[in-house]
Amino acid sequence: MNLHRHLLLLVTLTAAAATPAAGQQAAPAAAPAQRVAQSSASVPDFSGVWRHGNLPWLLPPASGPGPVTNRSRTKDTGVSNYDQLVGDYTNPILQPWAADVVKKKGELSLAGVTFSSPSNTCWPNPVPYLFKHMAMQMVQLPDRIVMLFNENHEVRRVRLNQPHPAKVTPSWHGDAVGHYEGDTLVIDTVGIRTDRPHAMIDLFGTPYTEKLHVVERYRLVDYDEVKEAMQRGTKENWRPGGPYNPNYKDKYLQVQFTIEDAGAFTMPWTATMVYLRDRNEFPEQSCAENRFAFHHNADADLPHADKPDF
Repeated sequence: MNLHRHLLLLVTLTAAAATPAAGQQAAPAAAPAQRVAQSSASVPDFSGVWRHGNLPWLLPPASGPGPVTNRSRTKDTGVSNYDQLVGDYTNPILQPWAADVVKKKGELSLAGVTFSSPSNTCWPNPVPYLFKHMAMQMVQLPDRIVMLFNENHEVRRVRLNQPHPAKVTPSWHGDAVGHYEGDTLVIDTVGIRTDRPHAMIDLFGTPYTEKLHVVERYRLVDYDEVKEAMQRGTKENWRPGGPYNPNYKDKYLQVQFTIEDAGAFTMPWTATMVYLRDRNEFPEQSCAENRFAFHHNADADLPHADKPDF
């Protein structure tokens, strides 16, 4: 992938296929039941701006099934080569059809073709692709969590202590419900739209179906608890902003993912993300809708509607 072409799609404003979903789908049997709200005095404080700095963003687990990683590595450090997004189609989590999708995307990238993705064509990012955004602001309210992402002004809303509806209407970010388990915020997401261009969960084009189910577990932790995950991330992912801040003294935000999709994956798999608190001004970036000079001067398929959707 041409790094400079991709980065030109982001204009900094302040410094710093899958199976089409039906109109509605049933929530999975594992959807959480309504829970009693935790007292405000015992709720951990996740509020504020958090930054991760990893591309790709998911950190593989120490063992067991994990996310698709890059077969193309940089010659100097051996980390994921962001100029060539060649997903490992031999990862055992992939069903054969999904492995074929990843393989073909990688072949395009090796040929110098920048294949379309949600981020480089300005489409809303599905979960967990949404976490590509390097900065996230969390706003905690009594009945919901609001997540603000710095690129393209994406907003995710998580209802607290509520079940998924019996019939879930698919949406860009899916139906997200959360609850607190002691010091942990648990978010359960289903109903992510598949009837959209670029239905993928990562930079390698890994597809998903209407059966995608994502569970996130958020905790505030000390360095000793996340250092191994950070070391794995340093070996695996490119960090455009450089190494982790060696003088960082604050809490870390650890997010542990469990992802399953009986339509695309052979088994559930896990991944981790580690955020550092950013006390500077929240950086915002806008996706520049450049329809031309894309895919070797082919037009890009940008968001559009034949009629108003409001």
